[in-house]
Amino acid sequence: MIWALALLTLWLGERFYRNYLWKADPPLIVNATGKLSDWEKSNIELFVQAAPSVVSITTEQLRVNPFMGAEVAQGAGSGFIWDTAGHVVTNAHVIEGANMVYVQLQAGEPMRARVVGGARQYDIAVVKLSDVPAGLRPLPVGTSKTLQVGQATYAIGNPFGLQRTLTTGIVSALERRLPTAQGREVRGVIQTDAPINPGNSGGPLLDSSGRLIGVNTAILSESGSSAGIGFAIPVDLVSRVVPEIIKHGRAPRPGLGIIAADERIAAQLGIQGVVVFGVARGSPAERAGLRPFRRESSEPGDIIVAADGKPTPTLADLAQALEDAGIGKEITVRVRRGNAERDVNVRVVDLPD
Repeated sequence: MIWALALLTLWLGERFYRNYLWKADPPLIVNATGKLSDWEKSNIELFVQAAPSVVSITTEQLRVNPFMGAEVAQGAGSGFIWDTAGHVVTNAHVIEGANMVYVQLQAGEPMRARVVGGARQYDIAVVKLSDVPAGLRPLPVGTSKTLQVGQATYAIGNPFGLQRTLTTGIVSALERRLPTAQGREVRGVIQTDAPINPGNSGGPLLDSSGRLIGVNTAILSESGSSAGIGFAIPVDLVSRVVPEIIKHGRAPRPGLGIIAADERIAAQLGIQGVVVFGVARGSPAERAGLRPFRRESSEPGDIIVAADGKPTPTLADLAQALEDAGIGKEITVRVRRGNAERDVNVRVVDLPD
């Protein structure tokens, strides 16, 4: 009896609502296909135009395990089409040590690619498609020198293997420094809060016009996933380095012909400068009379404390000064030996890899 009364009450309530309340105040019906905002339309158009130029890169590296024998280690990252000749730009660390490289375009099966070369000091590398299809769409190249904090950024890549993922953010900061190989660092790095995760490395960072402004390279995160702090190599550096790699298989590496001591040891000793640990025979450093530290010698070695009037507390600072001077030019380095300091003119040369 109680259940019957409950059902009757629900039926009467529903009839009352439909006959009176519905007609007096009908519910608001939301159209699921509402009008897109101008911001959404621009995002969609940017992705439609840029996504075909972004590729997925997978690598295979043969490793020998003393217990398991030979095994194949796989890696993954992103890249983008540089030109219609089939050159693809990515990070050097994405393809480092790879025996096989495959590039996945927007359509079709993964294609074999060969490594053209790279510059570990800039974390930039170039691969070339073995079979170049028609209709390749290179990304339009912008500039990084006019970037401003707060302007929009767009990252397209393959985080965790999820192909052609678009994330958005802003330029969070400029002129960051990013450590790379051989004690060097890239300066002028772009910081963005556009989410970047493992697999995004080597992919493009774009401005609101869809132009390349950087190559996504690293993140700062305790978890290993995006924490809103991503870094991109500035496109002005990329535009200078990539043609050199395509032409010569490498980018010039300015140097003097010295081997620098570990900076941690210098810091522990309270030394501010680049400790000369070794000098290559026939190098500009040897001709300039630079002397390395030797454990068996009681004579002090040299410490480079400045270059062209700028302090060089680290090897990265010295490398930047050499790059600013340019290969083939002379640079004045201030050298400390014991308690004495002197200025020495040394020619900057292209160091072999």
